[in-house]
Amino acid sequence: MNFVGIIPARYASTRFPGKPLIVIHGKSMVQRVYEQAKKSAVLSEVVVATDDNRIFEHVQQFGGKVMMTSSLHRTGTERCNEVVTLLEKENKFFDVAINIQGDEPYIQPEQINMLALCFNNSEVAIATLKKKVIPGDELNNPNTIKIVTDIYNNAIYFSRSVIPYKRDDTKQDIPYFKHIGIYAYKTNILKKILQKFLSPLVIILLCAGLLSSFFGEKIDVIIIFSIVFLLIAPSRKIIGGTQVISIIVEAFLPAVFPPSMTASILSPT
Repeated sequence: MNFVGIIPARYASTRFPGKPLIVIHGKSMVQRVYEQAKKSAVLSEVVVATDDNRIFEHVQQFGGKVMMTSSLHRTGTERCNEVVTLLEKENKFFDVAINIQGDEPYIQPEQINMLALCFNNSEVAIATLKKKVIPGDELNNPNTIKIVTDIYNNAIYFSRSVIPYKRDDTKQDIPYFKHIGIYAYKTNILKKILQKFLSPLVIILLCAGLLSSFFGEKIDVIIIFSIVFLLIAPSRKIIGGTQVISIIVEAFLPAVFPPSMTASILSPT
């Protein structure tokens, strides 16, 4: 099968405008995601999908492939679908499109490879990843998408709330899992689900997994046991008339990356 990796990169993020261009140890967020994706052994091509000239020009400057997409898209899935269509106009056809989150600068190429392996089973149309999460702040954080799967590891539901709900009188320990936001779609399925309307659940929760499950498409889910980093929401302060946006990147593989690092971007007040 032929795989393309697509990295949606939007400048006008509500929580963190300009996030793809923040500099982490000398390289932008989007450049790090791109370079990590290029290390995957399964991807024939990697493309950044943006709607902003600043990101478009930046990707060109570091030698990456980038395509301009509509500013009207509400999900990265829609942006990926447009890229698949644009590539087909270049006579480049792919069996599977892998939607790689643009804010995961240290994504492991092995995770991309694992998703690709799912498609050795011809019945798999969509695949994604999950990781066990310990009850606490991360579980209760609405920015962490939770996922519940059936006994065959097909996704049942995604939520920003804690799922499954544990009753007070339930003594049995319940495993909780968070969704790792990378999806792989057979391109014909991607087109199929986006020809339909966006379900109210997708619009309200902004979770692409619900788009697929709403229309009855099974999502194959793989458990992973490590994730490289967590991007914490930025803090802002003024230094010498310049707004400094700082974030902390926590690494979960200290043998590969330092346990913490500071990333910042300077912007006018």
